[in-house]
Amino acid sequence: MSTLNYTLMASLLATPILAEQTVTGTIEDHYSYYTERVPETKRVCQTVQVPVYETRKKSADGGDVLGGMIIGGLLGKALTGNDKGAGVGAVIGGVASAERNKTEQVVTGYRDELQCETVETYREVERDQYEYSILTFRLDGAEYSVTFIK
Repeated sequence: MSTLNYTLMASLLATPILAEQTVTGTIEDHYSYYTERVPETKRVCQTVQVPVYETRKKSADGGDVLGGMIIGGLLGKALTGNDKGAGVGAVIGGVASAERNKTEQVVTGYRDELQCETVETYREVERDQYEYSILTFRLDGAEYSVTFIK
């Protein structure tokens, strides 16, 4: 509650004879208080390490080539029905598996990169709002109160 004091001057008829009387009183302003969440946007940046890639030739693995030869030989024999077909299939299977996956991506290092994003946050703000006022005064020994809105 916030209090503002004012002096109230009033001319009142105290008796049948016109007399002037001074009345002193106070006015109290009443407020309600509340907290409001106010959105704020901020740009937040940070340095992160990003991998650097390089494409490198990949040498054929002996096991892959052997597996390709075996599968190619079996397919060649099954398709042709003779050993010459199996031999041709084995050669083609070995070459195919050696050619497959000739390159690979390899991490060769890291570089610093600045990455930014917009972030929404909230801050709390205390607010007050006028509600009403009360005028309190004394007259002829009695105290009076009047509620009003400015």
